[in-house]
Amino acid sequence: SSAAFEVSGNPAGKPAIFLHGGPGDGCSPKHKRLFDPNAYRIITFDQRGAGKSRPCGSIDDNTTAHLVEDIELLRRHHNVDSWGLVAGGSWGSTLALAYAQAHPAMVRGLA
Repeated sequence: SSAAFEVSGNPAGKPAIFLHGGPGDGCSPKHKRLFDPNAYRIITFDQRGAGKSRPCGSIDDNTTAHLVEDIELLRRHHNVDSWGLVAGGSWGSTLALAYAQAHPAMVRGLA
């Protein structure tokens, strides 16, 4: 399986991740527009089984705990010390809270 993600904005900006709603939705350019690209290093990713992530529609190993760990893997992969902002829409806001509960030292802001 593979997770699709995109990085945009200011490479030296405050690191932010956007978590899309569901089920099966994915990120789109409109999600990046929620952030000031001069102020934020924006990471969007399509959660397991959603959007451009593969396999599409898969529910194997696709629990909240798996998704929380995917966010943590993305943080480490992109050398982010801690997220300046973890933001989400609909299901994504619930996932943001779950991530913040599991990794409170890695989150400086929620939206």
